[in-house]
This record gives sequence, C-alpha cells and structure tokens, in this order.
Amino acid sequence: QLVEAGGGLVQAWGSLRLACVASGSISSMHSMAWYRQAPGKQRELVANIIYGGTTNYADSVKGLFTISTDNAKNTVYLQMNRMKPEDTAVYSCNARPWGSGVTNYWGQGTQVTVSS
Repeated sequence: QLVEAGGGLVQAWGSLRLACVASGSISSMHSMAWYRQAPGKQRELVANIIYGGTTNYADSVKGLFTISTDNAKNTVYLQMNRMKPEDTAVYSCNARPWGSGVTNYWGQGTQVTVSS
C-alpha cells in the first residue's frame, strides 16, 4: 500500500514536498516513481529512482524537482521548487517490483494546484 501526502495549493514560484509512505520495504523494489495526470491529459512520468540510486526526470521538471528516498522510513519524496501553473495535476506514487510482467503498486494520488 502506498499513501501520498503533501499536496495542496501553492502560488507560482512556490515549493511543495510530496511524500509517499509504503507499507512494505521500498529498498526491495526495482524502482519508485512519481507520476502526474493533469485534466484532459495522459499520465506522465515526473521522476523515478532506480535501485542503486539512479534518478530520471521529465524534461519539464529537470533542475526544479528532486526525487529522494528514506529507506528507513519506507518513504519516497518529491521536492518541487519554482512551481508553475502547468504543474497542476494529480500526483501519484508508483512502486515497481523486480521482474517482468509484475503488477505495479499505486497510491491514491494527491492533488497539486499551482495558482498564477
């Protein structure tokens, strides 16, 4: 089970930090990720962190957002800085186990709204 927290309303150029707490060990996962889906748009990968620490970011958030983990707390974070109205979306946490054809785990999502 994944539970997100930290969403809300923020003004443009502001910051938010999202947290995703897992009921199990995230260090045993292949990767942890944050996705977002804006109204009328497809879900997109925002950032992920792969076993061993490699991180990847969508071009639109590089240098602005940072994904990190605290394995002791089974928590993955998304620090979002200098936010823009186009960052408005439902942000969801994802956990991908090792192996092919396995079922990913998803959180329920948290709304992030950036006002101009």
